[in-house]
Amino acid sequence: MGQDKTNGKIRMTTPLVEMDGDEMTRIIWAKIKEILIEPFVELKTEYYDLGLKRRDETDDQITIDSAEATKKYGVAVKCATITPNAQRVEEYKLKKMWRSPNGTIRAILDGTVFRAPILVDCVKPMVRSWNKPITIARHAYGDVYKATEFEVGKPGKVELVYTTADGNEARELVQEFKAPGVAMGMHNTDASISSFARSCFNYALSTKQSLWFSTKDTILKKYDGRFKEIFQGIFEKEYKEKFDKAGIEYFYTLIDDAVARVVRSEGGFIWACKNYDGDVMSDMVATAFGSLAMMTSVLVSPDGYFEYEAAHGTVTRHYYKHLEGEETSTNAMATIFAWTGALRKRGELDGIPELIAFADKLEKASIDTIESGVMTKDLFAIADMPGKKAVNTVEFLNAIAEKL
Repeated sequence: MGQDKTNGKIRMTTPLVEMDGDEMTRIIWAKIKEILIEPFVELKTEYYDLGLKRRDETDDQITIDSAEATKKYGVAVKCATITPNAQRVEEYKLKKMWRSPNGTIRAILDGTVFRAPILVDCVKPMVRSWNKPITIARHAYGDVYKATEFEVGKPGKVELVYTTADGNEARELVQEFKAPGVAMGMHNTDASISSFARSCFNYALSTKQSLWFSTKDTILKKYDGRFKEIFQGIFEKEYKEKFDKAGIEYFYTLIDDAVARVVRSEGGFIWACKNYDGDVMSDMVATAFGSLAMMTSVLVSPDGYFEYEAAHGTVTRHYYKHLEGEETSTNAMATIFAWTGALRKRGELDGIPELIAFADKLEKASIDTIESGVMTKDLFAIADMPGKKAVNTVEFLNAIAEKL
């Protein structure tokens, strides 16, 4: 364990599960490894190509395999991937419109996605009152990401049917269609909601931050009401005393009230959201803090698995420019921090202090590079500092490597 004396590189004992992705982020992924990681770490990964073409070739089995490998090794790092729509099916000549790889992986691993902004001195939040980071805790199972949907072609009745194991049946009318439309059924489980609640309470205690939770139980009285009840029950029984002792609070409010409160707040808390709400709100929070590319994201599973990822998309516009031979200035920070998060966790689990220290140093070098005035164009446009300089992606990575 520890430092290899022959080549000076940090040795790893257990592989990371490496999930490669699509378009511009795939190109940045390879560059980060080449410029910032492989010169310093004897990188050990079990590689899965989650590029759209490979997912189509394997009928999406490779996505399932990568999630199962994460269960085996405990830590994964994931590049941004395309979730195909009708246009992508045509563009890539796909067999079908495959589901979101993130949705598939999260359904297998369960757990909670924690997303927090990467703060730099020269980028001030667009919400003037925010002076501390806001962490979004996003439930990572079920709801619209595991929904069954279909088109209603002609007049008829859509019902939800629940058949118990012993054959008893209960029915609930969804809609009596007089003309074509669409319908959807979605679900969640008490076990997953409970693990979501405990993940949030534990994270709040470990970071000594108050926890806010929001749903729309005034409209979805049974569905969102179940989330509210489970959170409250677990809090009262298992966490209230601990929260009081830590001097932090837990409170529940409606999602629309939460949005108003968040915008008026100074930050410095965890905002727990259901799956879709967390998807949307994490983008809002990240953008208001500066950039979607300045956001860390980690899936924490109740079974102790960790999957680190970039929370943004595959930067399609830059990819097409790149294919035309044009220079691009894509912010690589979220992808760098996905790697550092995974390497740090691997170091913690395997008892390799050098790996933990390397992850810390790489993060510091990345932030120092921006604060020294060297940054990609997205930050250049909003950074408040004299003498700043916009560079392309590779120049940015090289500048970080120099600081390292």
